Amino acid sequence: MVNKSFHITTYGCQMNEHDSETIAGMLLERGYTRAEDQKSADIVIFNTCSIRENADNRFLGTLGQLKKRKVASLKDLTICVCGCMMQQPQVVDEMKEKFPWVDVIFGTHNIHEFPELLEKYFAKNKRQRSVWEEHGEIVEGLPCDRLFRHKAFVNIMYGCNNFCTYCIVPYTRGRERSRKPEDIVNEVRRLAADGVREIMLLGQNVNSYKGVDADGVQRDFTDLIYMLNEIEGLERIRFMTSHPKDLSDKLIQAFVDCKKLARWIHLPMQAGSSAVLKRMNRRYTREQYLELVRKLRAAVPDIAISTDIIVGFPGETEEDFEQTLTLCEEVRYDSAFTFMYSIRRGTPAEKYEDQVPEEIKHARFDRLVETVNRISIEKNAAYVGRTEEILVDGPGRNGEENFGGRTNTFKLVNFEGTPDMVGKKFMVKITDSNTFSLVGEVVSEV
Repeated sequence: MVNKSFHITTYGCQMNEHDSETIAGMLLERGYTRAEDQKSADIVIFNTCSIRENADNRFLGTLGQLKKRKVASLKDLTICVCGCMMQQPQVVDEMKEKFPWVDVIFGTHNIHEFPELLEKYFAKNKRQRSVWEEHGEIVEGLPCDRLFRHKAFVNIMYGCNNFCTYCIVPYTRGRERSRKPEDIVNEVRRLAADGVREIMLLGQNVNSYKGVDADGVQRDFTDLIYMLNEIEGLERIRFMTSHPKDLSDKLIQAFVDCKKLARWIHLPMQAGSSAVLKRMNRRYTREQYLELVRKLRAAVPDIAISTDIIVGFPGETEEDFEQTLTLCEEVRYDSAFTFMYSIRRGTPAEKYEDQVPEEIKHARFDRLVETVNRISIEKNAAYVGRTEEILVDGPGRNGEENFGGRTNTFKLVNFEGTPDMVGKKFMVKITDSNTFSLVGEVVSEV
């Protein structure tokens, strides 16, 4: 029995969250235990993100704060760093120079190696650094310690082939690789048998999934949705992220045919100007994006749509930015993740000379947030008076009796409840709304 505890700090996307679940699963399987917090852990693990500059800064700041504890504890504290930042050679070099007291470094392609790297470090008292430049075969069957018992992340593919000019992901996650459809279906069957009622299918671009089954037949993403829709015990299917250039009419029809496919889609827009989209290498225009939204709402009138928007991309003019605002008004997103453009080393946009001044980016960002929040308030207010089916996730933030869960359209609803409600479905009458969530009263259990 290993007499050591661990704590994982995760930065970034759902893919990173699921990677951390896998890391935890592997360690628990080998006898390690979870620590409640970083201070009480023998092993501190950072799973990093390289998408946004603020994630980099938060990680480096936290890592720097651990130096005194590391130096004082000598062998008693083990610090490990993994994730997308570690796939960048210049970052690993900087880690060696500025943070030489980090004990284990590994990347996104060799997560399955982590327990062995950790044990090598303990056995030899020698720092371990293993970052694969290229991915290998997809490793199936790794253990996973899920955050929720009733819902789960399911990776269906890894990597990205799109090479948006602002994005580092193709360089840190590698080229697209799709899992075999039968491996995904079997995993979801096991999850459903274990009490999972909702899954979130993950991939940098799930729409480009192309899995080859045991008979050599290629299945696309929509084929996979139809297969998963038949699994007994599973009640909701969600997915992210979806690239507009690959959103097919076939997939839109699946929202009509597949009753388990939730009425919600995350469809990153990034910018409302076709000129900016071209410089981003997004490979669709404003008009094409709006046509997709029209088709989605024609098929499923009450579908909820969320998005990602970048403000201040190099070369963005005031007219370009105004087109982003007018597109938001036209689409009327239920919610939006908004970002100010930040330079990512190693991307084409890093070398663009027409960078937008910081003060202009901040001013535009504030205007964008005001627009998307106003629309979110209006969209959420329309739910007041309705009775919605809610899958309860767990305690909320406002006291012991406050619980939260999601509607089919991914709206967060807070209500008075009890711990035994977690993982169950209830009909909840919506009584109030705000910018980011709804308030309700439980009517009955489903």
